[in-house]
Amino acid sequence: MIAVLDAPSNLGLRPPREDHEPGVRRLARALRGHGIVGRLGAEDAGRVDPPPYLFGPDEETGHLNGPGIADYSERLASRVGELLDTGRFPVVLGGDCGILLGPMLALRHRGTFGLAYLDGHDDYSPRRDPAAVAGRLTAAGSALALVTGHGPGALADIRGLRPYVAEEHVAHLGAQVEPGDAEVFDLAAFDASRIRRFPAEYVGEHGADAAGRAARDHLEAVPIDGFWIHLDADVLDRSVMPAVDSPNPNGLSFEELTSVLTTLVASPRALGLQVTIYDPELDTDGMAGASLTDTVVTALEPRSQDEALGR
Repeated sequence: MIAVLDAPSNLGLRPPREDHEPGVRRLARALRGHGIVGRLGAEDAGRVDPPPYLFGPDEETGHLNGPGIADYSERLASRVGELLDTGRFPVVLGGDCGILLGPMLALRHRGTFGLAYLDGHDDYSPRRDPAAVAGRLTAAGSALALVTGHGPGALADIRGLRPYVAEEHVAHLGAQVEPGDAEVFDLAAFDASRIRRFPAEYVGEHGADAAGRAARDHLEAVPIDGFWIHLDADVLDRSVMPAVDSPNPNGLSFEELTSVLTTLVASPRALGLQVTIYDPELDTDGMAGASLTDTVVTALEPRSQDEALGR
């Protein structure tokens, strides 16, 4: 059964302006307002509340809100683990990308698992000038690096379980490189990784159906017990999804995302899904959030129908 769990953490993002918390903490409330629980015929699994957002740097972990993220990741992992152990398919409503540490930690406790990473950024490449943001690195911007074992032990090696997912068990879909990225990030690190990559250009050249199938084929071929799906709303083009902190000019359409997501969710190895980065504060008419909800519901509809029929 599908179970919707709120994880309204914004700890992994920098403030959009002075003394203002990132608005992604309202993502779950917005998607619930568009009827996601009822439309999925899902169980309401409640929420895991994050600790307070702190605006100052954390020199020990190097990451903004580092200690809070470490604590939250363990608590979120515990709740996601409970749902997995009772046969639920968790749909986790974030939050920023940093909530990924929770589900991947839960899965790491239970065996060897993979990850489908749908994101307009690679969230892996290290900064060329980490000293310039000392204490203010963001878990949202480095979520994939952290879960594959790169980063401070407080976040990347909780309970000595580094890495939570092996690089070769990851399929990344939708990344694009914008002008100036190479000056800020060491993009060669991502290219040299063992992560299977299907960038935005691949989707444009081969089509969304083929891209989704290629990512699924990879995750069904590697020796894992199942895989988690991470969906960052910024994988969408900024013309249809402007309500994110870093909109992308060459992202997917909602139709393309629906195709990719439907293919991945249909895999018998798919175990759960998380939705991140959509910021209702940047969506004045609510249309982007409504379309995002429609996409998730449509992708999960076959699974919902099978459960309703007892399959």
